[in-house]
Order: sequence, then structure tokens, then C-alpha cells
Amino acid sequence: MTGQPPPKPSRAELAAAVNRSVPDVIAPGLRVLFCGINPGLYSGATGHHFARPGNRFWPALHAAGFTERVLRPWEERELLRVGCGITNVVARTTASAAELSAEEIIAGGRALVAKVLHVQPRFLAVLGVTVYRTAFAQPRARLGRQPQRIGTTQVWVLPNPSGLNAHYQLADLARLFAELRQAAFAD
Repeated sequence: MTGQPPPKPSRAELAAAVNRSVPDVIAPGLRVLFCGINPGLYSGATGHHFARPGNRFWPALHAAGFTERVLRPWEERELLRVGCGITNVVARTTASAAELSAEEIIAGGRALVAKVLHVQPRFLAVLGVTVYRTAFAQPRARLGRQPQRIGTTQVWVLPNPSGLNAHYQLADLARLFAELRQAAFAD
């Protein structure tokens, strides 16, 4: 393991994390740029993506074969070594994605397109079909590879790994993430 876990944020620290942002884990030439909806307060308080205990992003990555072990949120920069990165559709932290307006998500989608055109990952993996539909004006989009591209970048939609998303268990997430991994690392 690299680094030490940050201390669990207090209620006051969580409350103070509203409207913060978490820095992208990004570099040119990635195989997959994972894109969350927006950071939650726990992530804002700790400064790390998918930091809330119970979020299944890190276990799903490992179970799908992206990483050799389950990384911890504070080890997020290790993803760059395996050709992956993390960003968000909307940068600001909220207690719930339901606090985001459609206009904010659409504006975030435009900013995301510019970011993707700049760093040109092989795949953009949007974590949440509803946010993808709104951000990219694709109301009928389903999970999986999308017909649209952003420049040369292929777009893939995966379920939101939040522990609040009861529609998908870890085994389901792992299977769907593994389909992306197979496509992204096929040569």
C-alpha cells in the first residue's frame, strides 16, 4: 500500500466540503478515463475520488482485472500506472447527485468533451447511464459501448458504483467493468 489513509472526516468537515472539487487523476494516452457524476462530500472532505466507505468503484476495478489488488481512494494515482484515470461530469461536491441541475450536468458534459479531446483516452467510461443521457443528450442510451465518439475516444457507459445503487451488486459491476477492460486492453 502507498500512503496513509486520511482520517475519517467529522460532520463539520463533511459540511464544509460542499462545493469543493477533487483533482482529476488524468494524463494523456490513458486506456480508460473513468468519469463519475460528481464527487460526494466524503470525497470532498478527503480529497480523493470514490472515498466513501461502501462505494464499490475500487472493488469493482479489482474484480474486473484493472488492478492487481483493491486500491484505496488515497492510492488513486496508482491508476495512472495501469493506464486509467478519473474525472467527473460535474466538479463540485454535493451530498447527493440529485442536487445537480440538468443545466449543470449539460455544462459539465461540454467541459468533459473538451477534456477528453485534450487528453485523448482510448475509452471514456461514464459511471451512470442517467447522467450520460443528460450530459450528452442521448435519452435512449443504455449501458455498454456507445455509437458516439468524442474525437477518437470511444464512449462506454457503466452503472454508478455508489453503494446507494441497489440495482447492481458487486458481481454485476465486476462483470460489466470487465467487458470494458477487455475492449480497452485488446490489441
